[in-house]
Amino acid sequence: MRTVKRIAFLLLSGLAACGGGGAGGSGLRGSVVVDGSSTVAPISEAVAEEFNAEEPRVRVSVGTSGTGGGFKRFCAGEIDLADASRAIKDEEKRACADNGVEFVELLVALDGLAVVTSTDTKFLSCLSFEQLRRIFEDGGASRWRDVDPAFPDENIDIFAPGTDSGTYDFFVEEVLGEDVKPRTDYQASEDDNTIVQGIQGEEGSWGFFGFAYFKENREGLKAIRVSEEPGGECVVPNDETVRAGEYPLSRPLYIYAKKASLEKPAVREFVRFYLDVAPELVGYVGYTPAPAADYTRGLEQIR
Repeated sequence: MRTVKRIAFLLLSGLAACGGGGAGGSGLRGSVVVDGSSTVAPISEAVAEEFNAEEPRVRVSVGTSGTGGGFKRFCAGEIDLADASRAIKDEEKRACADNGVEFVELLVALDGLAVVTSTDTKFLSCLSFEQLRRIFEDGGASRWRDVDPAFPDENIDIFAPGTDSGTYDFFVEEVLGEDVKPRTDYQASEDDNTIVQGIQGEEGSWGFFGFAYFKENREGLKAIRVSEEPGGECVVPNDETVRAGEYPLSRPLYIYAKKASLEKPAVREFVRFYLDVAPELVGYVGYTPAPAADYTRGLEQIR
């Protein structure tokens, strides 16, 4: 049985491969190609390290082209697994169907989308959905006083995910809705670490990304509490509020597995391993484990 202690050691040391030493394992060989969400990637990378400690002859590669970019490759039949920080869209399902790509959707973790600023931004503590909309809508606020008259007359420097990001899609759908066009005049990146670096130390900054990245890079960052309604309860993102669904920007995280790839022993065993170890490992990379029933359901789908 894999232990939490071993997983923690592997993640902290970064020496997962040393556990296998290039020997041992079941003799399984092959490759697994994963691409997609930069939010889900840390989970997949940690699973790959642990898996390679037991199956060193299987090569697992994890890309971070964003959820949308991952689905493009996935539905074109180019990769085995797609990491996704949102559910697959109807047009993506059609693209998969057009290319004969059948798949299974597997819930692997829960996450809260963190709305953040620099620790140098003293006046910000809570923003409502309405205020978030004013910031990120097309033609939206460029100065903080345009968001709230009580805020200072200072520039808003926006660092946020690009359009291929599932985090971007989730924020737009939850906060802006279908009828509001998002702005494009901001510093966009599919790499959450780039967004983190942009916000840190930049007074008046604003942005959003997965809460795990906030926890990992909290020095220089300040999480802004979120309220669905003006004057409503301001909720901080943490494991408890995400698990309970109390944080307004909570979301599920997925991997999508191509059914044809699951016929390959290396891919099938990697996905089984993923669902088996995820309940213990997810917390160590900063996310919230899904309910146990979701992992059980996922394992039943790939048998």
